[in-house]
Amino acid sequence: MYKLDDLLHLMARLRDPQNGCPWDLKQSYATIVPYTLEEAYEVADAIERGDFDHLREELGDLLFQVVYYAQLAREEGRFEFDAVVDGITRKLVRRHPHVFPDGDLYGEPDPAKLEEAAVKQRWEELKAEERAAKAAEPVQLSLLDDVPAALPALSRAAKLQKRASQVGFDWADALPVVDKVREELDEVLEAMANDDEQAQAEEVGDLLFVVVNLARKLKVDPETALRAANGKFERRFRYIETALREQGRNLEGCSLDDMDELWGEAKRAEKNSLGCG
Repeated sequence: MYKLDDLLHLMARLRDPQNGCPWDLKQSYATIVPYTLEEAYEVADAIERGDFDHLREELGDLLFQVVYYAQLAREEGRFEFDAVVDGITRKLVRRHPHVFPDGDLYGEPDPAKLEEAAVKQRWEELKAEERAAKAAEPVQLSLLDDVPAALPALSRAAKLQKRASQVGFDWADALPVVDKVREELDEVLEAMANDDEQAQAEEVGDLLFVVVNLARKLKVDPETALRAANGKFERRFRYIETALREQGRNLEGCSLDDMDELWGEAKRAEKNSLGCG
């Protein structure tokens, strides 16, 4: 069975200037990023579908992305793959003092167990200390500096909000956020009444941002929730297509009322399949 060292060797062969793969030799950090994002989503998709055979394969594809970046860095004399492993191991040992009380990966565990809330609080404190340590002038460091700009917009909105909440810039509970959702929706309606396209785009963005805040308050991951909603929409729309096909009809010749009726059938079918109907 091949091991990690074999994968690292394979990567080095692919990037060999004399005998490597022409496509791999043309790649850079930037050109690989889209593949990394795609592979991460494919991992998430396999988990959501409970497809563990494909999960094994997708995890391999995602691991290869890490190996690729490390090879590029090695060629430039920046760091080796081992440094990536060392860095993440040291960071996680440091961030889990309740598991590694003496800072030793192989040290004896502490029999005393911390509550989950205390663990989370300590985790955030340690991350804040790390951010401050990285700054040449900590007083100028923003809490938001290390929230990656390349994250999906919903996930980034949630991270920005969570980071701001650490210093009290947050609503106490979900109900005031619901009021804010209504306020932002009213502003969307006002922009529509004024036929102001620029304002409509801005106000829809504000509405989405505050809906993410509501999701966060309800302890719902917005990215996961929207992916689930996308899946639900797709299932029900496919039901409409199938039903029309069985009737010898097509979407183009079907009225919205007809499609809406079939949409209702799809909803009822889902509820019945779950034993809710």
